[in-house]
Amino acid sequence: MRHWTVGGAVIESDTVSESSVLLVENLRHNGTSDWTPPGGVIDHGEEITIGLRREVQEETGLEVLEWSSGPLYQIEAEAPGLGWTLEVEVHRAVRIGGRLNIGSDPDGIVVDAEWVRSGDCEGRLCDAHPWVREPLLEWLEQRWVDTRRFRYRIDGDHLAELAIVRI
Repeated sequence: MRHWTVGGAVIESDTVSESSVLLVENLRHNGTSDWTPPGGVIDHGEEITIGLRREVQEETGLEVLEWSSGPLYQIEAEAPGLGWTLEVEVHRAVRIGGRLNIGSDPDGIVVDAEWVRSGDCEGRLCDAHPWVREPLLEWLEQRWVDTRRFRYRIDGDHLAELAIVRI
């Protein structure tokens, strides 16, 4: 079983009338794309928020200057038929610096970024995996304070025929 540790960042911007969340467009190896919060795989032995700070800067050009205390939520996803497990920790950026700049992602996955009004996130996230989409949308709606945990099981061994169950 392969195992990945991933960090995700919730970065908000308040405009005069409403809050927006930064989402990035990811071009996948199969030619499809989806929108997610910025983030990525954390290197072995790397502290989550340090790796996440690096990922945010690589993908967006923004520098996270301060994180909120503790993660907003954690996600566990297990796909035994595909041979992998995933642990995700999502943190909220409290202060950021720099300017949004796309095109420096060394992995070449992030191809665009936009500030999306909180109320429009559901439509933008429609192609994201449920373990990405559902926790973020729930947090945007409920704004809980303590860390929440989400678990998913992905059954099947063919990408086109997967059954994803939240447990």
